Amino acid sequence: AYTPPQDDTMMLTRATPTVALFGQKATLGGRAVSGRSAAVVAPRPSSGRRGVSVTPVRAQIYQNILETIGRTPIVRINKLGPPGVEIYAKAEFFNPCSSVKDRLALAVIEDAERRGLLKPGDTVVEATSGNTGIGLAFIAAAKGYSLTLTMPASMSLERRILLKAFGADLVLTDPAKGMKGAVMKAEELAAKNPDAYVLQQFENPANPKVHFETTGPEIWEDTAGQIDILVCGVGTGGTITGTGRYLKSKNPNIKVVAVEPRESAVLSGSGPGPHKIQGIGAGFIPGILDTELLDEVMQVGSDDAIEMAKKLALQEGLLVGISSGAAAVAAIELAKRPENAGKLICTVFPSFGERYLSSALYTTIREESEKMTFE
Repeated sequence: AYTPPQDDTMMLTRATPTVALFGQKATLGGRAVSGRSAAVVAPRPSSGRRGVSVTPVRAQIYQNILETIGRTPIVRINKLGPPGVEIYAKAEFFNPCSSVKDRLALAVIEDAERRGLLKPGDTVVEATSGNTGIGLAFIAAAKGYSLTLTMPASMSLERRILLKAFGADLVLTDPAKGMKGAVMKAEELAAKNPDAYVLQQFENPANPKVHFETTGPEIWEDTAGQIDILVCGVGTGGTITGTGRYLKSKNPNIKVVAVEPRESAVLSGSGPGPHKIQGIGAGFIPGILDTELLDEVMQVGSDDAIEMAKKLALQEGLLVGISSGAAAVAAIELAKRPENAGKLICTVFPSFGERYLSSALYTTIREESEKMTFE
């Protein structure tokens, strides 16, 4: 079993990056530097056999905001899990636009560029539940593309504001039609524009590929290869497919567990339905999801996911979204099983909680805050 650090915590000190503007050269100590080739890698101290306690440091100048995507830290869940099992979460809200979808967004755009499918002056069109759209929006702004997004109207107000802040054109779709409705609308809009390109995040192989190349290796390295169980919510299926493939390639005994909303348990054979866990449970099985990788599919109710997200903020200091709450519920349930005693469970927290202030997650707090007066 993993021997935890003496203070039972994980060190998470990360220097904020310095970002150069496009078209400018950065200098450091009188020398020109560029991108990741200029990295100054600090030693990563560890404690315990698994080597999970680390102090990641980013000591370099980045040439643009896109180079800051990835290398997110892994955080121990200290209070909410049962004793005897180590639960960790990969904090994907450390990405520049606060979600795991930053990885996907950059990957699908650059893949399209390499293949000549996306050229200067083209318009990117995509259906999103929010986080992929935000990732695409800041990347499109940095690269100079026009962006049109379709999104179910049930998604949070913060998502709408952020998308517009980055200059995206946003078209809302009927929430009763779920992500299928948003996908159909995106295809309809693209058909009217000869310069439009649809990225198709649910079908695009560049989606799981980026997680095979980055997220999976990061988890493997940061847990010193000691991970026993990976737990991921399923939205597009890219994170769990790419990460799971990589981890199983390193150790076939690693279990991969998918999480879906109980109200829309499509992976479990039920029909689609409305739910409150934004970002997962699209209502259909994505084309890029490799279901053969999955050792188990767990269902989590919307209310349970919301309550767990609140507990993570109050007891762990982790302000995360509803899908992170769902992932934590599943990870903790797995940790309680006798057969998992002494094992290391790692889940993925996809996004930051500030993106959900107008959602069901913080309804009570929002109403209380609105009624406050000065003294």
